[in-house]
Amino acid sequence: MTSTNTTARTGMLDTFLRYGFLIVFAGFFALFTVVNPIFVTPGNILNIVEGSAVLLILALGMTLVVSMGGIDLSVGIALDFGAAFAVVAMKNYGIDWSTAVLIGIAGGTLVGGLNAILVVGLNVSPFLATLGTFFIGSSVQRIFTNGGGPISYRKMPEEFRNLALGDVFGIPSEVIIALVLLAIYFVVLQRSIFGRRAHAIGMQTSAALVAGIKVKLYVALGFVLASGTCAIGGIIAAANMRMFTPLAGFSYLMDAIAAVFIGAAINARGRPNVMGTVVGVLFLAMVTNGLNLMGLDFNTKDALSGLILVGALALAVSQQKRG
Repeated sequence: MTSTNTTARTGMLDTFLRYGFLIVFAGFFALFTVVNPIFVTPGNILNIVEGSAVLLILALGMTLVVSMGGIDLSVGIALDFGAAFAVVAMKNYGIDWSTAVLIGIAGGTLVGGLNAILVVGLNVSPFLATLGTFFIGSSVQRIFTNGGGPISYRKMPEEFRNLALGDVFGIPSEVIIALVLLAIYFVVLQRSIFGRRAHAIGMQTSAALVAGIKVKLYVALGFVLASGTCAIGGIIAAANMRMFTPLAGFSYLMDAIAAVFIGAAINARGRPNVMGTVVGVLFLAMVTNGLNLMGLDFNTKDALSGLILVGALALAVSQQKRG
């Protein structure tokens, strides 16, 4: 009898560790629903999806870089540059909103270009290179704004504002933009030659070189494309707030990294993947929204968010090992 009970307990533990993250996801969803029934209402679900749009955009860019075996600590700087270039172009130079969007994206790609030069041209490790870009970009923003003050633009064109606050058939514009980018990234990373080569570089660079893949070109493109993508997130954030706030992108950095690694851990092959990243983003957005609805104070909420994130990552890694 004891042997049977031990076997049953072992089986339950194994099941929990194997599917731990998904169980935790469902558990928190049920908990937040019980604590506050508003959580599961259509309006709040839409708030969760809408509130995670910018994070998803940054996490997609991060997914591309991590797929190639790198890391990008400057995604928040690319977001900031996208917002700054677009706002300044319209406010200070009277440039029309559509051109300002392109200028914002170009501003963000400057960050990826610097990363590419450091990593590919100077052989600096991605961690140190993007960390250096983060410090450089942070300093540039403080200098440009005389210490870090926001650049407000209350007369922002309505068309630009609608990038964040508009809707199409009831679906928020920022959600539509995020879904379009999601579809593009899914096709590029999961269904194209570019994606297969990117994953090959991330799994074994030396083998990719032997196979004739132009590793340096792909890595450089990865950083530039990721930063350009993050700049779109910055443009949406600026449209939403009607201003550029220096260093606002930093708040997205850790969540973007966490979402990508949660997605990789729950993947059968343990590889960064677009749909896994989506699951990670939704989990983080769900936890944030649920804790807010519980009415916790700021410090307690942040502490619980950190504990939940660490636990979720641990379970996701355990699931990956047992997968």
